[in-house]
Amino acid sequence: MLSYWEKQALLQYDYIIAGSGIVGLSTAISLREAQPDARVLVLEKGVLPTGASTKNAGFACIGSLTELLADLKVMSAEEVLALVALRWKGLQALRHRLGDQHIDYRENGSYELIGEQELYALSEIDGMNELMRGLLGGKAFSLAKNEFGFNDRYVKALIRNNFEGELHTGKMMRRLIDLALYYGVEIKTGCEIGHFIENDNSIRVSVGEYAFEARQLGICTNAFTKKLIPDLDLQPGRGQVLITDPIPELPFKGIYHMDEGYYYFRELEGRVLFGGGRNMDFKGEATTNFELNPNIHKELENRLRHIILPGFSFNIADRWTGIMAFGQNRQPVIRRHSARIALGVRMGGMGVAIGTAIGAQLADILLKNDHD
Repeated sequence: MLSYWEKQALLQYDYIIAGSGIVGLSTAISLREAQPDARVLVLEKGVLPTGASTKNAGFACIGSLTELLADLKVMSAEEVLALVALRWKGLQALRHRLGDQHIDYRENGSYELIGEQELYALSEIDGMNELMRGLLGGKAFSLAKNEFGFNDRYVKALIRNNFEGELHTGKMMRRLIDLALYYGVEIKTGCEIGHFIENDNSIRVSVGEYAFEARQLGICTNAFTKKLIPDLDLQPGRGQVLITDPIPELPFKGIYHMDEGYYYFRELEGRVLFGGGRNMDFKGEATTNFELNPNIHKELENRLRHIILPGFSFNIADRWTGIMAFGQNRQPVIRRHSARIALGVRMGGMGVAIGTAIGAQLADILLKNDHD
């Protein structure tokens, strides 16, 4: 039961954002930067952000060579270049907004492990470099030597990407939360949206017994968006992740890709963080359930033991999953859904790279909606 005071003063906002991940908080911050007096509310269904924002591998990436070549099979060169541009510019915006020192950003570059089946990619390096030269201002991809002890029975070549980096996911999210609070954004956790109702002047968003009201609603719930917008072209994709205890004399740093980006690993404080494998079970991993997949984790450990760290002993310290969102291609969904609702979802596993840019675009749409 709500009081008169609560109904009169505590439930009204200018903008409501669903989801407190990278995109949701970035949208809220961009709204307050544009309209410092606007009342902005972020609703998060979990105690912590749910999905991939706090559960990813901390890759600041624009795409591995074989991943981009796979995209070219289903997208035009112009579309692929535009997607890389969104990732590249989004990363620069993230770094500018949060500061490298606050997110432990390091640009050690990345490497892709090339097996027998990916050797075709070596002949595509020059063409891809030429395609992206105008955007990046330099040569992105080059051959590298296997100086890291990877099993050369599997790893036939290494391709370096000079424009990728890494960051600390937890510190990135902590900084985003602190910045949102600094800007006066209200964040309410444990608030799962039940439904919403649009009318001529506002939109009412129900959370349990509460009905918050605003002029515009921005939906940034990524893989969980179909609960709110059932007919959206979006499919969840679960990512399995493990991390080792510290490994003495670990022979590599930086970030690494395998198998068109379906596997990825990095050094983190002397540990190895290793994730991916949803291509082993696309159907089973198209879920919003956070359970571990034992078959995929067995394969992660197998690759870690026999390909990445042959001759090393290690212990697994922790395991988790994150839920990403995909569509028929890697294009995110950033558009008006109705007069009072706009969407910024379907990050395609690239939320770290594009989240800040998507948040700025979504804020622009909401602001424009508000004045139409």
